[in-house]
Amino acid sequence: MAISNLITRVGRETLDKRLKFLWKQERPRVTKIVSWAASLGDRSDNADYKENKHLLRTIDREIRFLVKRLEVLEIVDYNPQQDGTVYFGAYAELEDDDGTVIQCRIVGRDELDSKRNFVTVDSPMAKALIGKQVDDEAIVHTPAGSKTWYINKIQYLPFTA
Repeated sequence: MAISNLITRVGRETLDKRLKFLWKQERPRVTKIVSWAASLGDRSDNADYKENKHLLRTIDREIRFLVKRLEVLEIVDYNPQQDGTVYFGAYAELEDDDGTVIQCRIVGRDELDSKRNFVTVDSPMAKALIGKQVDDEAIVHTPAGSKTWYINKIQYLPFTA
């Protein structure tokens, strides 16, 4: 199964800000600490050196990931023709047979945020919702079984980081 490289414009900007922060602020700060700790001599028992050297490797790894990821991402902007139908970037209010109401937003995998009920476009929930309209039912197939959700409302609101 292919994983999509879709992202909202604000999601892309958030990743770019993270990359700039790591490259221009965090990495230079940690590099200074590593240089200072190395200047003290024996590195084998130097906790500052070891911990910050590890942190520097972690930062470098994240920088490499972000640079490569940002190259392949495809920004998806809102289009007024999407109104009334669930597509990428939509907020959907859903209700199940028990009357439980949830709201979720379909985003790219780099924007996944369970606290904000963001689901990836590659998830079973998003696949069941895409192309549906208000009052349609979406059957979500998961390893735990199938569940039917009814679409109460669809909105395209500005995405905030």
